[in-house]
Amino acid sequence: MAAAAAAAAARPVFWRRLLGLLPGRPGLAALLGRLSDRLGRNRDRRRRRSPWLLLAPLLSPAVPQVTSPPCCLCPEGVHRFQWIRNLVPEFGVSSSHVRVLSSPVEFFELMKGQIKVAKRRVVMASLYLGVGPLEQELVDCLESTLEKSLQAKFPSDLKVSILLDFTRGSRGRKNSRTMLLPLLQRFPEQVRVSLFHTPNLRGLLRLLIPERFNETIGLQHIKVYLFDNNVILSGANLSDSYFTNRQDRYVFLQDCAEIADFFTELVDAVGDVSLQLQGDDTVQVVDGMVHPYKGDRAAYCKAANKRVMDVIHSARTRQQMLHTQTFHSDSLLTQEEAAAAGDRRPAPDTWIYPLIQMKPFEIQIDEIVTETLLTEAERGAKVYLTTGYFNLTQAYMDLVLGTRAEYQILLASPEVNGFFGAKGVAGAIPAAYVHIERQFYSEVCSLGQQERVQLQEYWRRGWTFHAKGLWLYLAGSSLPCLTLIGSPNFGYRSVHRDLEAQIAIVTESRALQQQLHQEQEQLYLRSGTVSSATFEQPSRQVKLWVRMVTPLIKNFF
Repeated sequence: MAAAAAAAAARPVFWRRLLGLLPGRPGLAALLGRLSDRLGRNRDRRRRRSPWLLLAPLLSPAVPQVTSPPCCLCPEGVHRFQWIRNLVPEFGVSSSHVRVLSSPVEFFELMKGQIKVAKRRVVMASLYLGVGPLEQELVDCLESTLEKSLQAKFPSDLKVSILLDFTRGSRGRKNSRTMLLPLLQRFPEQVRVSLFHTPNLRGLLRLLIPERFNETIGLQHIKVYLFDNNVILSGANLSDSYFTNRQDRYVFLQDCAEIADFFTELVDAVGDVSLQLQGDDTVQVVDGMVHPYKGDRAAYCKAANKRVMDVIHSARTRQQMLHTQTFHSDSLLTQEEAAAAGDRRPAPDTWIYPLIQMKPFEIQIDEIVTETLLTEAERGAKVYLTTGYFNLTQAYMDLVLGTRAEYQILLASPEVNGFFGAKGVAGAIPAAYVHIERQFYSEVCSLGQQERVQLQEYWRRGWTFHAKGLWLYLAGSSLPCLTLIGSPNFGYRSVHRDLEAQIAIVTESRALQQQLHQEQEQLYLRSGTVSSATFEQPSRQVKLWVRMVTPLIKNFF
């Protein structure tokens, strides 16, 4: 019964509504149902936009259906997004607990400060930990805080849990593992280091693919940094450039215990299906768990799916139980009343939805929500979408080109691409992105969509660009009411290969909306609009071999 409910929730909302528009037409409904199933299986193998997909926005009403009765106390502008809580837990918070950060230095200093005052838990999930002096500062902060926890008059139960990717974290003689070994050796009862190994890298493939290139098969890409009940969601890794001159996005959720508990449980779940780093630099599987690349792949993925989905389902159940209190409690206060009372919680004006994407484990919540948001963006709405690596999936491209909202897409110019100047084959990756960008721009022009869909390139001397996410402005509004922020890049890897997490922030708070708007403006102010002249520049000339190889490898980067 639970499996059937989950399957129903996972079906794209717009297809369910399309079928719902055909009462009394069972034959046609059945035909569309079969087409829907086939399109779902083959969506990313299509070479052309599906006419059925492009019809979906035209046939659907402006507001998604929800399976539970709407809450009459929710404001109309926010109410339209309540359908997300049918898939994931919904966390209602005060906007005063949400702070948008703007710079790598601010991100780094905040993390160090939060580590120093942590009493109960530090949870950090990242692709990797760098090996430079700034990364060593972080490790030293962790060591100092752990030492204080043991020397305190009343020793705390501080636990440190770190989740990294196995392949990226093991690259080179000095790597993430060697950086963390001293902590494991000195505080074995308090420190856990988990290294996720994709189940898709196994057997002969694992033996033949060299270091660095093996990372193309799949990664742990979640970026969550958590200190007691405070959480930072970002796309930034734990590496020196992300602390100095690599632009990303960051949001700080302060005193949000339920959200902190959720992400602690999520990282624990992924950690349980990962390899555990030992004090002698070996790795072990958690007792009773299938080995990720030596064991049966199907059995491993099934166990991983259950472990992660149990976290999502249990949190969603908890939040549903709190929903009546959150929205209907007699003790609910306005922001002003709460400030005057001082000791009673304010009414939530902001809602946080964690969106998880782990396609190797058949978990695709982020994909479903993102596609539905793009589909539901009505005429007059504006979507500002940014990615450091412009390589949209075919489904996302279909929706951008086939729906009605205006799009401003911010991407990295070749000079601020993280691979710019790299040695060997990796040095050609920026050119491959230019080729993909040019193809997309050509399609926009061929459809006559240049006014509705615009590309902008970020450039900043001495910096690289890694920001990703989107801001949604409803029709007639000058401020965004929703943003997506986290690790996904909207590309094939994010959807199909890697483990990803981001949050949807929906807010009716004008102050928070202004924070988000300012964040968007600051990023876009450093960009230039792409035109046909952009690709005539000498630096944008892509070699023939790159153009030939890009279609073959674009799903790996």
